[in-house]
Amino acid sequence: MTSTEPDLRTGQTRNLALATLAFAVSFWAWNVIGPLGVRYAEQLDLSPSQKSLLVAMPVLVGSLGRILSGTLTDRLGGRVMFTVLLLISAPFVLLVAFAGDQGSYAMLLVFGFFLGIAGTTFAVGIPFVNAWFDKPRRGFATGLFGAGMGGTALSSFFTPRMVEWFGYGLTHVLIAAALVAVAVLSWLGMRDSPAWQPNRDPVVPKLAGALRLPITWQLSFLYAVTFGGFVAFSTYLPTYLKDVYDFDLAAAGTRTAGFAVAAVAARPLGGVLSDKLGPKLVTIVSLLGTAVMAGVVALQPQPEIPAGAAFILLAVFLGLGTGSVFAWVAQLAPAERVGSVTGVVGAAGGLGGYFPPLVMGATYNAQDHSYTTGLVLLMVVALLACAFTQWLIRPARRART
Repeated sequence: MTSTEPDLRTGQTRNLALATLAFAVSFWAWNVIGPLGVRYAEQLDLSPSQKSLLVAMPVLVGSLGRILSGTLTDRLGGRVMFTVLLLISAPFVLLVAFAGDQGSYAMLLVFGFFLGIAGTTFAVGIPFVNAWFDKPRRGFATGLFGAGMGGTALSSFFTPRMVEWFGYGLTHVLIAAALVAVAVLSWLGMRDSPAWQPNRDPVVPKLAGALRLPITWQLSFLYAVTFGGFVAFSTYLPTYLKDVYDFDLAAAGTRTAGFAVAAVAARPLGGVLSDKLGPKLVTIVSLLGTAVMAGVVALQPQPEIPAGAAFILLAVFLGLGTGSVFAWVAQLAPAERVGSVTGVVGAAGGLGGYFPPLVMGATYNAQDHSYTTGLVLLMVVALLACAFTQWLIRPARRART
């Protein structure tokens, strides 16, 4: 390291840890409706389509909002953006609880929509962490940060139990308080990387510049399949397990948490393997594995071990893909546009998680307790994405070389 290069080692670990914590807590809040979907369905007598729309609603803003949050991170820095987004999200956790107490499906949809703000922190953390690490370690760093999506596992496991322990209203108060506490910790403990420089360019032209990059669209599609698949299962799996295997709320939440933990553990591995083997190969393995395991799950293997193993392997393959795709972003995105590209790709991933629950609800076969149609569609999409990765991302790969 020469005297003109910034020292990235001082504060590197602390800022990565704080960013991962903020990401995990915000994702817990973002996913607070999904683990209670069965409760809402019984309380409000919802149809499968109504239930899937409610579960998917926070994903919409959490997806599209990433475009703006990623672009603003280039301008304001991760410390400011993490703090602001965590604080803004807290009131909507309380408003979701209010809507549930009132038994209002309409209010749950509206407040769930705005709760999606909590899901935009992903587009803040990637450029924030990216700036703290040299290129050879960015796959590792962004993969480790991405493990914060384990907040969905925490939500799936603890939220139903906290409702049993503390009551419905107090559970939401505690989650909102955690958001505020981590916001304060982020403001006091985080620092933007000395290698980071604010990009003062106007937001719209900067975003347009990111959209003109072919790699933005290519990786958006891949992330919509990998991360979108993870989000869809993390939010809808409690409902799926209730409908197919007749698990109660706590049992379904425990198994959904196991799914999320497996995906979270695989994400850093996907980043590390991408640093060593290249993100293209890791992405192809992820997509092929996803297609195979979606087919196995569609056969409705028996609980516990056959079904559990199938879902865990599906989660691992999706997790590998989420890590490898963003290792690709870190390698290929221009330094001054990492936030903008991250925002667009992250939005695509979130949108990829918005539509599958709607499809699952619309194609559910109540007579056979089957989601086969939706899972077959996942197989087809994963295979198409695999072919796309192999044959159509060569221009970006050559450009990097």
